[in-house]
Amino acid sequence: MADDIKVRYSDADLAMFKEIILEKVEKAKKDLDLLRSAYKNDGNNGTDDTSPTFKAFEEGSETMSKEANTQLAIRQEKFVRDLKNALLRIENKTYGICRVTGKLINPERLKLVPHATLSIEAKNMQG
Repeated sequence: MADDIKVRYSDADLAMFKEIILEKVEKAKKDLDLLRSAYKNDGNNGTDDTSPTFKAFEEGSETMSKEANTQLAIRQEKFVRDLKNALLRIENKTYGICRVTGKLINPERLKLVPHATLSIEAKNMQG
């Protein structure tokens, strides 16, 4: 019988992926803290004594960067959430299994995108 198809990653593989994810969670949380402090900052960068034209430009770019930072922070929060969900899948031993095909997601893909729930094959089908 050729029933030796891997239906899940081994505990050793899962432990390796867990390490990768935990590192990414740490980095993502630090990045998120930086983004949050950047847009909570009052933005006074000592430009009070510069020309009024420059000041207006500063305020305009400040508004834009606050919006950009907010968008980045929202994306970063989702990333942290996705990574934490991936950790739950590791605990349940369902990590790395494509939710569409039921096949194992390529380990190289998981190293690059550790929160992936779709294989490239399934992603292309959605395309």
